[in-house]
Amino acid sequence: MNPKEIQKLIELVEKSSVNELEVNRWGRKVIIRKQSGNHAMVSIPNEQVFYASNPAAPVQPAAAPAPQPAAPAPTPAKDYLVEVRSPMVGTLYRAPAPDAAPYVKEGDKVNKGQVLCIIEAMKLMNEIEAEFPFKIVEILVENGQPVEYDQPLFKVEKA
Repeated sequence: MNPKEIQKLIELVEKSSVNELEVNRWGRKVIIRKQSGNHAMVSIPNEQVFYASNPAAPVQPAAAPAPQPAAPAPTPAKDYLVEVRSPMVGTLYRAPAPDAAPYVKEGDKVNKGQVLCIIEAMKLMNEIEAEFPFKIVEILVENGQPVEYDQPLFKVEKA
């Protein structure tokens, strides 16, 4: 895909209620995910990640919101943990086959690009790879468990 086509897709995602768009074309895959505000992230697997944004639309002043109760402060001991979240809805498998060892277990050091698990969606097996190096602190899902989009799968400590 050329940059103009990617930019058009970004604009479509930003203007729509769609949160994620995945396009496979001529053996290339582009994933566009909506972030907070009017920002979109474009990921081209095995290549670079691009960020794009449109200028924010003017915001109309609103009435002052009712005071919210203060959220509890995070515990300092766990501030360094990051959640690896599911990029799709499906069934999670921790191993490549029922009788095989799991891809990762708690305490493992993982390299960028290493397979963490498989998510089966519509009869397709999708390998979920590490986007950065880390150590697995906690595994939050069981083998064969259904998962939702953006559900935390692992708690990790960045390397």
